[in-house]
Amino acid sequence: MATFSKVQLSESTDGLAVKVAATATAGTLIHTAHATAMDEVWIYAYNGHSSDVVLTIEYGGATVPDQNIVLTVSKQAGLALVVPGLILTNSKTVKAFAATANVITLSGYVNRIA
Repeated sequence: MATFSKVQLSESTDGLAVKVAATATAGTLIHTAHATAMDEVWIYAYNGHSSDVVLTIEYGGATVPDQNIVLTVSKQAGLALVVPGLILTNSKTVKAFAATANVITLSGYVNRIA
């Protein structure tokens, strides 16, 4: 029988948002998946900048386009869902970089299925 637990993103401190400092690959580390369990990853972005900013999520690796999620995060529009419960395992990582450093924060959680 599978067990489910809700955990914070591995790079989050006390469940707080992780600031995207990187402006190119390899991005800022956001989460490292469990080695054997399945991680269902949910991530939301906030853009505190005065302009819209392009964000790239490197999901499980940095290969374009296979492992990239690229989107524009609107300025000061609240939280935008950028990773909608995608599955990751085998210690794969989620990293992110943005066109402007230190203006986007990523919040979220993982449903760990073992």
